[in-house]
Amino acid sequence: MKEIIITHARQNNLKNISLRIPKNKITVFTGVSGSGKSSLVFETIGAEAQRQINETQNSFIRNRLQHYGVPNVEKIENLNVPFIINQKRLGGNARSTVGTATDIYASLRLLFSRVGKPFVGYSNVFSFNNPQGMCPQCEGLGYVQTVNTETLFDKNKSLNEGAIQFPTFQPGGWRLTRYIYSGYFDNDKKLKDFTEKEWEMLLNAKEHIPKNPAKEWGKTVRYKGVIPRIESSFLKKDSKENITRKDTLKKVIITKPCPLCQGKRLNSKVLSCKIEGKSIADCASLSIDELFVFIQNLSSEMYSSVINELIKKLQNLIDIGLQYLTLDRQTDTLSGGESQRIKMVKQLGNSLVDLLYIFDEPSIGLHPKDIDHIVEIIKKIRDKGNTVLIVEHDPDLIKIADLIVDMGPDSGKNGGEIMYQGTFNHLKNANGKTAGYFKKARTYNKVPRSAKGYLEIKNAHLHNLKNVSVKIPTGIMNVVTGVAGSGKSTLINKVLPLSYPVTVVDQSVFTASIRSNLLTYLNLSNTVRKLFSNVNNVSEKLFSRNGEGACSNCRGLGVEKIDLAFMDDIEQLCEVCHGSGYKPEVLQYLYQGKNIADIMNMTVLEALQFFPGPGFEHELSLLIQLGLDYLTLGQRLDSFSGGERQRLKLTKELNRTDKIIVLDEPSTGLHPIDNEKLLSFFDELVNGGNTLIVIEHNLDIIAQADWIIDIGPGAGKLGGTIVFEGIVKELLLAQHSQTSVYLRKHLEA
Repeated sequence: MKEIIITHARQNNLKNISLRIPKNKITVFTGVSGSGKSSLVFETIGAEAQRQINETQNSFIRNRLQHYGVPNVEKIENLNVPFIINQKRLGGNARSTVGTATDIYASLRLLFSRVGKPFVGYSNVFSFNNPQGMCPQCEGLGYVQTVNTETLFDKNKSLNEGAIQFPTFQPGGWRLTRYIYSGYFDNDKKLKDFTEKEWEMLLNAKEHIPKNPAKEWGKTVRYKGVIPRIESSFLKKDSKENITRKDTLKKVIITKPCPLCQGKRLNSKVLSCKIEGKSIADCASLSIDELFVFIQNLSSEMYSSVINELIKKLQNLIDIGLQYLTLDRQTDTLSGGESQRIKMVKQLGNSLVDLLYIFDEPSIGLHPKDIDHIVEIIKKIRDKGNTVLIVEHDPDLIKIADLIVDMGPDSGKNGGEIMYQGTFNHLKNANGKTAGYFKKARTYNKVPRSAKGYLEIKNAHLHNLKNVSVKIPTGIMNVVTGVAGSGKSTLINKVLPLSYPVTVVDQSVFTASIRSNLLTYLNLSNTVRKLFSNVNNVSEKLFSRNGEGACSNCRGLGVEKIDLAFMDDIEQLCEVCHGSGYKPEVLQYLYQGKNIADIMNMTVLEALQFFPGPGFEHELSLLIQLGLDYLTLGQRLDSFSGGERQRLKLTKELNRTDKIIVLDEPSTGLHPIDNEKLLSFFDELVNGGNTLIVIEHNLDIIAQADWIIDIGPGAGKLGGTIVFEGIVKELLLAQHSQTSVYLRKHLEA
């Protein structure tokens, strides 16, 4: 039972592979994007472990758990209970905070209920989600929403002309009748000419029956000002209309701290309970490292166990590089990397052993200094007696592996094989792209470009920025560095666009339907349909999975779900079209020996070799330049990773000139060997006359910058200042930069 044994795995592109994974060790899976790492680790090992755990539950519970299909593998032996810790953001609503997500707030509530003075109640009353503890005005949210009169009213119009700019308050809307028939207003008078008394009546009047309304006024109808009417109808938590009017509400609503609790979420009685002069809300608003010092200085023999538990939990957050967060920070504002680290911290707090931990690129979003923290956490998880599997590209995390499994040799159909299995020391002697990367000597940019001009930011003080003034050179490749939480994104993504026209190419999800695929994104689907149409002399619409060509059984999706009531749903290939999404008769039409389904299964690289140059060569070559040669033409857009999405968006920028282009961690999800392709693409953008500003942690990309701006020195309140500005050669000599320390190590490796 010392090994997990996988026999003949064939999931996705895996080529019938078998391997043994040692237990209680760290195994890192490497390889280029699309080589089969995720197919093996998540879709085979993780999915099967989770599916078997789910099957131990009764049918009522099982039907409410995430459903996992049976992976395509002959057998897997000796599986452990899995914990899959991925990049998915924690999300949550306004009531979910770092404190509640890590359970630290629960320990803090216990401490205040025992040690705080005066005694106001037990642990539950310190919860802002408990009616006994929450502020009565904001109901524990810490903020209130009110109407923005500047955007709600057009003061150059009268009521009859539609001065109230909100659905049902406009001409013809039923709510407007509550005002034009009230008898209080001249309905043709411009709002800008209203007297103070008329404004007060229109805006804030309490509910009452008007004395002299028009004859159309209903006998039981009551009058109420516009603001209280919108607040009661749309802003109360039990309002049914706030969901249907969400987009319109955004334009007319201001969110501000609750005036009663000043954003502290709790009622005055609970806030009166203090320890060393601080309420529980005061503690929750401290950064983790400040709270750690505060708790550490408390002394109480009777409650030392509670204090020690708090110290331990806070120390874990500090160890993982999240000391800049506060417990009252909402979880839906955290990045994917921050979310993953919080999930990791929760695992450190438990005493369970002999588990299977699966991590999805835990290095994403982290400076090399932060990766050191991650390494320590992962080692602690292993040393407790657990098995750790990591899918990773970062060299520093690859080095800590007890076993490396390198997948390849390439992507998609050309991947799915094990290229190397062994320790890091022998990796350089292996074949494959990962081994090739570690064989190469590391270099840096010794001949940087000169600036053509400067973008100037003066006295920026948003969030943690400490009155930052900086000049960003134009016409070159700038790289902005610094530990996570240092202020990089605040400066470049939030402050810079206030002064200059910036094009931000980020990793956000495409605004596209479930049926959109790579071919539609490249605007090549019509071209492909025309080729088939012309050769076969039939309608173009036959070659669309959304039109006449769609399989009638699965409606063009290629799969169908079978509902087994209280058992897991089964998703299987459509029995009519066998997964193509097309009517079987459409597949008889060929273009150069291939049917339309064959085309959709082609990789970008195969398609470039297959299709005639004009109309295809430019778009497909760009994708290959960006390391996306393994994507298939029919791959759905909603299946792309954040890094893949960003690189796809980049293809739209190459023909632009004189642009300020901002990229936020473009190396995300890229194998180190593919960073070379990315850098050559950046060269084309800059040589085309653009200014490139890259927010990045990857040391290979930092080393090739023309100009570096390093922000820090730490995170949160310890960041927000410019630590270094200059070329790489000067950075290597810098004394107070964390980036300098790790770049020197990287180049010496």
